[in-house]
Amino acid sequence: MSAHGSTPRTVLVASDLDRTLIYSAAALGLTMPDADAPRLLCVEVYESKPLSYVTETAAGLLDEVGRGTVFVPTTTRTREQYGRIHLPGPAPKFAICANGGHLLVDGVSDPAWRAGVDRRLAAECASLDEVRAHMVRTADPAWLLKERVAEDLFAYLVVERSLLPEGWVKELAVWAEGRGWTVSLQGRKIYAVPKPLTKSAAVHEVARRIDADEILAAGDSLLDADLLLAADRSWRPGHGELADTGWTAPGLTVLPERGVAAGEEILRGFLRHGSARS
Repeated sequence: MSAHGSTPRTVLVASDLDRTLIYSAAALGLTMPDADAPRLLCVEVYESKPLSYVTETAAGLLDEVGRGTVFVPTTTRTREQYGRIHLPGPAPKFAICANGGHLLVDGVSDPAWRAGVDRRLAAECASLDEVRAHMVRTADPAWLLKERVAEDLFAYLVVERSLLPEGWVKELAVWAEGRGWTVSLQGRKIYAVPKPLTKSAAVHEVARRIDADEILAAGDSLLDADLLLAADRSWRPGHGELADTGWTAPGLTVLPERGVAAGEEILRGFLRHGSARS
């Protein structure tokens, strides 16, 4: 109970990770002189190499967010990829992986949630095998570096962006749209994700379980649009797919900052609006 005798609000903060809160070396967006660059904290190591970072300032803000709200990392990463990340602050009780395909509770995937996802995908969209085969068949080995399937839920290509033909992603998106799938270009990766597979559905489930009073969210890509629409307040950085298309929505704060500076501003927004007020 608060000092005024009322019950504190439960605020759910659902945030995308890559290029929203955490950044690879290529995505840091540092444009100032080296001497003015912020100190960085590595939050992900892969094959003995540092991979993703936050600023030290962002690390402190993230710790505050984790202690004052129900912070739910909400990512397109697989569970294995998410497991490589070690964020500052308390370990989140809930996390959402594979774009909503897995709802983790204390690090373990909820089997009932995943079973429900599988039923929706079987009923509402074309199969993963059909979409994956089309992507690989139409891609050019000159720019296709890798093709992968994530958690038996969706497919993505790793490409050489400088060689990717203008218009190829749009053509794929049109083809996928008619089969109930969404296409998203993020850095060197082209994702094809079934439309029923959404971050927002999983976030709504967490909100139901904790009886959340308010949902705050942040993200930078097309795959985050439904998440931002589902939130009471949301933020997007000045970079990424949503910024490139000028995407906006009710309750959305469009930040001018890019790169790690945007990550700091998003966390400040979470703290301003998400502290457990009475």
